Formats: sequence, structure tokens, C-alpha cells
Amino acid sequence: MHPTPPLLEVENLKVEIATKAGSFFSVNDHSFTVNAGETLGIVGESGSGKSMTAMSLMRLLPKHAASIRGGSVRLDGRDLLELSEKEMRKVRGKDISMILQDPQTSLNPAFTVGDQISEALRLHDPEARKSLRERAIDALRRVKVAAPEHRVDAYPGEMSGGMRQRVVGAIAISCRPKLIIADEPTTSLDVTVQAQYLRLLRELQEETGMAIIFITHDFGIVANLCHRILVMYAGRIVESGTVAQIFARPAHPYTEALIAAVPKLYGHQGRLRTIPGQPPAPTDVITGCPFAPRCEKADDHCRREAPPTVSAGADHTASCWKVEQA
Repeated sequence: MHPTPPLLEVENLKVEIATKAGSFFSVNDHSFTVNAGETLGIVGESGSGKSMTAMSLMRLLPKHAASIRGGSVRLDGRDLLELSEKEMRKVRGKDISMILQDPQTSLNPAFTVGDQISEALRLHDPEARKSLRERAIDALRRVKVAAPEHRVDAYPGEMSGGMRQRVVGAIAISCRPKLIIADEPTTSLDVTVQAQYLRLLRELQEETGMAIIFITHDFGIVANLCHRILVMYAGRIVESGTVAQIFARPAHPYTEALIAAVPKLYGHQGRLRTIPGQPPAPTDVITGCPFAPRCEKADDHCRREAPPTVSAGADHTASCWKVEQA
């Protein structure tokens, strides 16, 4: 009996950004997988390449400024990087969809939420044209929008931030995709609404079996929602493992520092730990480990030579010279 292959397989993905100051790789040789029904968390500071990774998977990179320079992105065995733009438009929304960070800018204020939900259905399911309104109401009902029969005719400006984020979620799930990429969708929500939204994502995942890539800087969300984690720094994946492995025994000093910087709810807090310094500028030429200038454990070897990716346990890897190899 053969094991079920991953839903998404990303191998050696590279994305180059061209600026007046020079070119650089915002996504530098990424390789990872996502299984059906699994939630993969991607964490890291701003500028680490999390969102560019998501936009690369969706093939939504800004023209003339960013380009994919290598690798493969296979969804159900089909390489998305080999598809034409016309073919890719049939995949977006239907097989893979995205929930953006700010619903205020991702929703069109001139159209009702029902019209915006119906657009994806109209594009991907011609048979649904006679029942678009009913399908839009059903999508709103699935994301727990109160009185969906009335809300379907509302405009985004008539809704709260939390309600707008649910509408964005309704658009994303309307065609029942196999994979949803959620790019920090809870950033603008208060804690109570955030908890409701995360619970909603879990329920939708259990109902449909979809996979989720959840991009965030919040380790609390990762602990509650995700099965595995990718930790990113300066456009690189520096650690990968299960949630239990990462929290119990972080292998990379950057991961360890991020977890240590999370405020504790119980016991003596003391002074909140921070990570000294700043991430490197995207155009900096990096010799050695990119985290070395900020790392308490770094030595001359770290500053001189880039570390390999080594095993820190079963399905647990890290790119660091100081890792105790399993």
C-alpha cells in the first residue's frame, strides 16, 4: 500500500525581486509539502518572505518587479508554474484560494458582498448561474454570518471588520478549494473575534477536508491551529517541524528567540525578552548565516559559511551550525 502523496509539493522555489537598489531573492530555495486536511503555519518577522511565498504559490507576483527563477509548485501532481495565465485563472479560486490580510482593501466597496461571492462561482461553476444568490447565501451561512439572507445585499462599508473578514472567507471557500492560503487574516481583529475566526477555520477544515497555509507572526495562533510550522528568516526557511517539536525543542536560535519573546500569562514575567538588532536589508550581500549578527551563539564559522539544513529529529530540520543532529 503506497502512502498518499502530499496535496502540495514545493521544491527549490526561488523568487527574485528587482529594485533600483539591485536584485535579491525574497524566496530563496524553498522546499516544503502540505497534506490534505493539514494546516501549515509560516512564521517570521516582517520582511522574511512569508507573503511573497504565498503570492508565488498563487502566481500573483507583481509584473516587472518579481519573477520566479526556479523550482516547482505541484498541486495534486500538477505543476502550477508550467500553466499559462489562462489555465492558472481556472485554478485560482477553484483549487487554491487566498484570504488576504486586510478585507478593507480586498473587497470592492461598490459591489454588494453577494455580488463578490457570486463572481467566483460564476467563473468556475457555470451550472451555478441560476442559483448564484442561494449559493452566496449558503457561503455566508457557512462562515457564520448572521442573517445571511439580508447580509448578502449589504455593501462592505456597512459591516464591521470581523464581518468583512468572514465575507472574504466566504469568497475563498465558495468553490470548495483543496487549499486555502490565509495571509495574516486575524491581524486587524480583536482577540474575541480572532478566536471565533480561528474556530471557524477549524470547523470548515473538518467539514471540507481542505488544507490551510496560515501565515502569521503570532505563535499563539500557531499553537492552536497548526499541525506543522515553517520558520522563515531573510527569505529562507531556517526551521521546519511539527508544532510539538518546535515548541518543546526549538532547534534554531531564531526560533528559540521568537518563542522566548512571547509574553507569558503565568508566573513571574520579568523583563520581556527581545531579539537584538534588525533583520538584514533585502539587498544586503549575506556571507554565512543570515541570523549570525543577531545570534548569541554565533561564532566565526557562522559568520563565514552558510549553514546546511540538517536533521534535528524525525521530520524536524534546521539550518544552523549549532544544531545537535539527530
